[in-house]
Amino acid sequence: MNIINILDEIEKVDGEIYERLNPRRAAMKDFFNMGKKVAIAAAPLALGSMFKKAYGQSTPSQINDVLNFALTLEYIEFNFYDTAVKTSGLIPAGGPINAITIIRNHELAHVNLLRGALGASAIAAIPASALDFTARGTFPTVFSDYLTFLKVATAFEDTGVRAYKGQATVLKGSPVLTTALQIHSVEARHASQLRQMLNAAGATGLKPWISLGAGGVSNDTGIPAVDNIYVRENTTVQAGVNIVGINGQAVTAAAAAECFDEALTKAEVLAIVAPFIR
Repeated sequence: MNIINILDEIEKVDGEIYERLNPRRAAMKDFFNMGKKVAIAAAPLALGSMFKKAYGQSTPSQINDVLNFALTLEYIEFNFYDTAVKTSGLIPAGGPINAITIIRNHELAHVNLLRGALGASAIAAIPASALDFTARGTFPTVFSDYLTFLKVATAFEDTGVRAYKGQATVLKGSPVLTTALQIHSVEARHASQLRQMLNAAGATGLKPWISLGAGGVSNDTGIPAVDNIYVRENTTVQAGVNIVGINGQAVTAAAAAECFDEALTKAEVLAIVAPFIR
């Protein structure tokens, strides 16, 4: 049995097989060292262990934890938009109120989908009364000033996009990964819509996607209070390659950062939303 050939054949359809096991050099070093310690008869068992590490699925408990984490975010977002839509005079009539109402309805659909997927394991609904959308006084005019509302909404959506990305690896191999990614892409569209609404309302300079702020900082909103939402978004190195000026092309740091979206960890997201929960 030529195990090296087996790995090479798998690499033809899964180019990341070595990275799933370990960086290629480390993985092969471990494999050859194995030959010194393990009898040939035991090699299939060792290989099976390696594949389990590469392709092993998360436990149902871990998957439920991720879905409930996502459900928490969706509860917060739904209540935020629902409160805004019901606040007289906050959102201009016509296009703006229509857009925010649609986003509110999307968030409710996400809530219902996640609750359906979780069944009896779903956490209890979080009512608006349990939330503080001023973030303990950080945004005191969130429901009285339209621009402030849009800025907080953008912060929520940018958080959601990066939060779903951060949990995708936990859902690897689970059928719910597809559903999570479908929600993730809609959250990205919400973020883009809100950034364009901010520009239309006079907060010029924002692009439909996250770019660099002044001085190359991660946060492009100009609101220091949300710096933690945009941590690492000024990253210009991907897979060990510096994208700035790559192959002699005129790729700026801003363009390099815009091309890739970075994930947030669960701990980072919980720290972001903590001030909004009473």
